Formats: sequence, C-alpha cells, structure tokens
Amino acid sequence: MNTAETQLRTVNITRYVTPLREGGSLPAIAEADDDFLYVIKFRGAGQGVKALIAELIGGELARALGLRMPEMVFANLDEAFGRTEPDEEIQDLLQASVGLNLGVHYLSGAITFDPVLNVVNPRLASQIVWLDCLLTNVDRTARNTNMLMWHKELWLIDHGASLYFHHSWDNWKEQSLRPFVQVKDHVLLPFATEIEEVDKEYRQKITPQLIQAIVDLIPEAWLEDPSLAESPAERRAVYAQFLESRVSHSENFVNEAQHARKSLI
Repeated sequence: MNTAETQLRTVNITRYVTPLREGGSLPAIAEADDDFLYVIKFRGAGQGVKALIAELIGGELARALGLRMPEMVFANLDEAFGRTEPDEEIQDLLQASVGLNLGVHYLSGAITFDPVLNVVNPRLASQIVWLDCLLTNVDRTARNTNMLMWHKELWLIDHGASLYFHHSWDNWKEQSLRPFVQVKDHVLLPFATEIEEVDKEYRQKITPQLIQAIVDLIPEAWLEDPSLAESPAERRAVYAQFLESRVSHSENFVNEAQHARKSLI
C-alpha cells in the first residue's frame, strides 16, 4: 500500500436521509453529490473529531491489511444544510458539524454479525483481534460487534472507540506499551487461534511508512485544539509514534490476548 492508495475522496452531503439512533453520537445515513449513500460520522457529535480520527486510522489500517472495510470519504457539510431540519437535536448537530466530516459507504442490506449464526475462520478472527489490540479498540464485543455480514462476507465498521489514549494525551508513551486487557471481551477471541502467526505477518506489513501515510490523511482542522499545548503537527506525530511503538512491542498485547483466550477454554 503506497501513499497514493491512501488518498480519500471528498464528497458534499446533499441530503440527510435518516438518523441512526445508536449510542450518543447520532450518526446518520446521508446522500452525497456522487449519488451514493454514506453513514456519516459528525464532527459535532459526542467525542467530536477524536472519534473521526480513530475511525479514519482504524479503517485505513484494516484496509491496508486486506480486511474488508467499506470505503471512507471526507464528507463536506455546507453551513446552510441543516437550517430546514425540523428536529432541533439534529439541527444543532448539523450546525456544529459544518466542514469536513467522515463518511463510510453504506452497505445496503447488510446485517449485524452474530457470533452464534455466523462462522469466522481462525485466521480472520486472529487478524481482527490483533488489529483491535493494536488500536486498543474496546468496542467489538458480543453486545456490540461492530461487524456486518454483506454478501456472505464479514465487514468491519466503526473504529471510533479506538486509540482511547487521545482522550487524555497523558503518558501516551507508557500507554503505547500496555497490553490490551479489554481483549478478554472481544467477540472473536474464542476463535482467534492464530494470533502469533498473524503477529509475524502484520509486524512486517505495518511499516512506519504506512503508518505515516495513514496519519497524514487526518485533516489539519481535526487536529486543532486550543486546550492542548501541542500543535497539530505535534499531535499528528504522536499518533504515528504511538502506533509505531505498539507494533514494535506487539508481544505485549499478543501475550495478553493468548492468556485471555486460554482462560476462556
């Protein structure tokens, strides 16, 4: 995967279709000027741009590793877009989200992954568990799998709860070395019998160059935060260094995942 392959398209939102009232972020299905439908993650919602950054990094890393992830786009929202919206909560959200948001291609007809009904082979399960350990993704549980079945294939969605170090920015170097203890709740952990083999492969694939190419996608506006001392460039560098450190010390989370899986048997 080279830098050219990590460029995201930019579309303009033309029609708000329906809200997806799941959790507190209030994403929505919307149509864009390319005539496609997208699930829009709004910068003015819940965790704000941090959730969009986590979604962007997690989704593009998944794609780089060959996992199925719907196309993501930057979704521009015009200032006048929400003025006629009758729902005050949605209108406030749209007004707070003027500018670039994140759109994820809507998989029409997809159904939520059910671990009871859907079988995942050990290789794929191990790949997803490894990635979620890298990203510190706490939101791939039996209660909320954040995976879809579409045309009999497994697709990943919603990485917004990843990289939770950036909600505080405290001791990020130390956090990059920590095992991912929440892996014990991962919905695919019981099937992830090939984590060590996946670790060897993915440590080779996720190079500093790949990480930098993905981190460079983050819009400058998403990195601006007057409450923090770091500049946008410095914050971008932290994301890259955090991921590089986790890859270099992946044995920390691999060992934790193996221990947690054995405790389930």
